[in-house]
This record gives sequence, C-alpha cells and structure tokens, in this order.
Amino acid sequence: QVQLVESGGGLVQLGGSLRLSCTASGFSFSTYGMSWHRQAPGKEREMVATIRSDGSNPYYIDSVKDRFTISRDNSKNTLYLQMNNVKPEDTAVYYCHRPYDPAWGQGTQVTVSP
Repeated sequence: QVQLVESGGGLVQLGGSLRLSCTASGFSFSTYGMSWHRQAPGKEREMVATIRSDGSNPYYIDSVKDRFTISRDNSKNTLYLQMNNVKPEDTAVYYCHRPYDPAWGQGTQVTVSP
C-alpha cells in the first residue's frame, strides 16, 4: 500500500532554513505528481506546493512563493521541500501527498521561533 514518511522538521529560528523530505513507497513514485501540504493549529490543512512527475512546473501558494522550493529525486523515491526565510506563520505539521489518494503520512512538525 501507499506509504509516505515525512522527516526533517524541527525548531527553526525566524528567517532560518529547513529541508523537509518525504520518502514514498508502495507505488510508482516517478509517474505521479506530488504535493506538500501543511496544517497549522486550529486551521484546516492547506496545499503549499506541487510538482509534476518529472520535476517540472512547480507551483506555490502566494505566501511561500520565493521562499520555498519543491523538488524530487525519482531515483530515491523522495520528495523535498526547501524552506528558506521562514516566518512564524509557517509553523505547522507538514505532509506530502499523492493527489487523489486517501493515504497521508504522519507529517513532520515545523515550529518557527521568533
């Protein structure tokens, strides 16, 4: 079955950087577009960034544009999210996701300290 394991979260200072990873298994990773989502305390989960199966055409929501970079290494079945110049509003649990799949990983917590 589909498994998604996120890692790389932690406590980071305002303006700092962090790289999240998501290791996928149970499906042909290289043939699917993927996305990162996040859920802040008391808020609904929101999509943050998407990328096509071949790594092209990255898309970002406005609030992270020019600060976050989504990428992937299909040889390692791994999706990445490079987070730069983080802000307090980036504090959330981050999840990777295969579109239209009911499966979600456990997520990785990112906390930005002022």
